[in-house]
Amino acid sequence: MVSLRALTVLALAAGLAVPAGAEPPKRVVSMNLCTDQLAMALAAPGQLISVSYIARDPRASAMVEEALRYPVNRGRAEEVYLLHPDLVLAGSFGGPAVAMLHRLGVPVVEVAPPTSLDEARKAIAQVGAALGRSEEAAAMIAAFDRELAELSRPVGPDVPTAATWGPNGYSVAGDTLAGDIMRRAGFSLVTDRLGMDTSGYVPLEVLVMAQPDLIVTGTPYPGNSRAEEVLDHPALDRLDGRVLRVPDALWTCALPRSLEALAMLSAEAEALR
Repeated sequence: MVSLRALTVLALAAGLAVPAGAEPPKRVVSMNLCTDQLAMALAAPGQLISVSYIARDPRASAMVEEALRYPVNRGRAEEVYLLHPDLVLAGSFGGPAVAMLHRLGVPVVEVAPPTSLDEARKAIAQVGAALGRSEEAAAMIAAFDRELAELSRPVGPDVPTAATWGPNGYSVAGDTLAGDIMRRAGFSLVTDRLGMDTSGYVPLEVLVMAQPDLIVTGTPYPGNSRAEEVLDHPALDRLDGRVLRVPDALWTCALPRSLEALAMLSAEAEALR
């Protein structure tokens, strides 16, 4: 006969709701930036005991102040195991550390990184179910949907064009979270017009010839990186298009805070119209 505890472990590992009669996990460790932020937003007081150290990095995390309240981990199986968690939240690319935790019998929920705002709903629901906080997750999704509907713009034949411009000329395509957000804001993507099915590097000359209405860049890292020199190339100053800096932390993960990026871009689309 399978015990209730065993069923709970199996349900959590599959990202399903905690079985009826089982207690929600009491010691939850997150070892992934995206699950960090969902867990901090959804967990009950005292339920979350550690987040990844990246959650405190303002260049990547949109919830730095919240992360300062928690001890951090560096995603090593040994340190996570010694925290005695009854649930670990990880990304779907956790590698050897996650594999080791599985072998040690630690319940691990692996959350795939959403590549669109639609997929963000699934991640919120999955983490909420694993925490035994499905009602809170449902409320978060409802608020998310309301704001998303208010900020989304219709896409027509004469919409403005946009391109992200990152180190070494990296530009995202429509199969990414950033691409999805730009489309919902009312932009068509330069990468689509270039026939790029996936993100990749766009030469500066090609970007200049494309003449996007909006160039979206991120927050430059401190130091002197040659990869980032292209972000300040004088050719960009001669383009007619506007330049907008969207903090990377707003769309590194698909979160309710990602709607702040959508709001910024929607305002730009309205201005361009």
